[in-house]
Amino acid sequence: MSEKKKSASSQGKKAGKDIIQGRFLSLDFFKRNAVYIVAMVIMALAYIANKFVCQSSLEEVFGLKTELANAQTDLVNASARYNSMIRESEMTKLMREKHIDLAAPDDPPYELKSK
Repeated sequence: MSEKKKSASSQGKKAGKDIIQGRFLSLDFFKRNAVYIVAMVIMALAYIANKFVCQSSLEEVFGLKTELANAQTDLVNASARYNSMIRESEMTKLMREKHIDLAAPDDPPYELKSK
């Protein structure tokens, strides 16, 4: 057991010495952990790309919401114009302006009964 304690303490001292001397990030470290380093870099790039795609999508959604609000406003305005054009008073005014010889009947329409 004492050998394990000595080897653990010597490894700890060696690691501390390597950090102080700047040998912690040596070529050997990169060779041993190359797979993990490559995986971390790929994950970081995927995270950045995903964030960019999400931001682009959100900007598109906000733009479409604004466009939808504008279209709904245009719909309400067009509906109001149409409703004002089909009023009887507007129709008679239009007929007078265009000099069309039509008039709205004063009497209500008759109901036809079949025999």
